[in-house]
Amino acid sequence: MKEKTALVEIESESAEQTFAIGFAVGEKAGEGDIFALSGELGAGKTCFTGGLARGLGVGENYTITSPTFTLVNEYPGRYRFYHFDVYRLNRIGELDDLGYDEYVSGKGVVAIEWAEKIANALPPDAVSIKFMYVDENKRIISISGPQKRVRDLLKDIKREG
Repeated sequence: MKEKTALVEIESESAEQTFAIGFAVGEKAGEGDIFALSGELGAGKTCFTGGLARGLGVGENYTITSPTFTLVNEYPGRYRFYHFDVYRLNRIGELDDLGYDEYVSGKGVVAIEWAEKIANALPPDAVSIKFMYVDENKRIISISGPQKRVRDLLKDIKREG
């Protein structure tokens, strides 16, 4: 039987709030979690990912930037953190060259920016996070995936408002 899915929408009023939401998710993230991030340029994907990394315990001595040219950055934390940016990917076969299957089926936590470009290669249990640009500061962050996992990742965030 297929697990139920959940969809939660969170409004972010600022880059700091988007970072804080990422941080809270990172604190609860566990080995094997995959976060598929999508949204237009400047919508908050990298900002959220920076918070996610800090929530995972990636030290302040690491600058979290989008790996647009290298496609993947690795960071040490509570779990190994793999940050993909597949924006410049020309063909799905390039994922094989990166060892993508190892990353998403192995140990660690994975965040993939521009995940919509590789939708067919995402594991079914990936947590999808869509960033919708409302105005200069405000974003709607839609988080969906396996119901229990989404609830566990977000329970304190929703309580805090």
